[in-house]
Amino acid sequence: MVARSSEVRPSAVRHNAGAGGRRRRGAGRLAGLGLGGAALLFLLTGCDVGKTFHGFGWPQGGITPQSHRMYDLWIASCIAALAVGVFVWFLIFWCVIRYRKRGNDLPVQTRYNMPMEFLYTIAPILVVSVLFYYTAIVQTDVNKLSKNPDVTVEVVAFKWNWQFNYRDGQGVDANTVASTLGTSEVIPILVLPTGRSIRFEETSRDVIHSFWVPELLFKRDVMPGKIRNVFEVSSLDSEGAYVGRCAELCGTYHAFMNFELRVVSPEEYDQFLAAKRDGKTTQEALTAIGEDPYAQTTAPFETRRTEHNFNPDPAPAGAGR
Repeated sequence: MVARSSEVRPSAVRHNAGAGGRRRRGAGRLAGLGLGGAALLFLLTGCDVGKTFHGFGWPQGGITPQSHRMYDLWIASCIAALAVGVFVWFLIFWCVIRYRKRGNDLPVQTRYNMPMEFLYTIAPILVVSVLFYYTAIVQTDVNKLSKNPDVTVEVVAFKWNWQFNYRDGQGVDANTVASTLGTSEVIPILVLPTGRSIRFEETSRDVIHSFWVPELLFKRDVMPGKIRNVFEVSSLDSEGAYVGRCAELCGTYHAFMNFELRVVSPEEYDQFLAAKRDGKTTQEALTAIGEDPYAQTTAPFETRRTEHNFNPDPAPAGAGR
């Protein structure tokens, strides 16, 4: 006789075999998804994804090491977000197809999948942790200040123009050795050298403005009062002319509160500063180093304040009709 406890039911064998197969298939699917995601990231990092997709909305063509680091962080974050999005979309459509209605019987409503629940819990924590880690590193590097920068510029904003003061040190106690003041007729030009560390110290004479050169990838508020917003770039990589703007709504002519950043070689910068110290205007100093004396990237606001639009009616003032 065969003991009852030793009997093996075929249905139980089939059930155990089926459960083991399902677990193996589930593990295989997860492994396949992981390998697919790794392959996708490998392919994406092998090409210039930012250039292909126009920087995912982030300004391209940065001219400082800080701008390159911020740009790389943004592109990596977009790739990670797309990878997570594609994975979630795949799971949604897979569930729609795999568990679509078959007949009139409802599927089991209490079934759970421990590997998937574990994945949904751990994956977001890992993603957020990695993004936080690299964001903290890049932010710390971008906000870092050196003790003795090569060039210090005081940026003074007012309604609705700019003044750039070249200083001999840091802080409010430093002296201004040369200055450029913008007017309604002439766009102010900020001349800076390549290959040198540059500190910007910002202050406002009236309301809050914002100093923004897209190629620097810095947009810093310019505060009134005793607040001096300070930031620094370790170097400027390429020469050229770059438009600068006020990025904070500051009043009627906010949209026309532009300036130009002119990046030149260190030798030309020294010659420009020497010419300014000798009493030459910014336009004369720029001409002396072979640069265009006026802004190339923007133009003054045309006020059209002429006799033809101020008082077009020849009737004397006070004469009623």
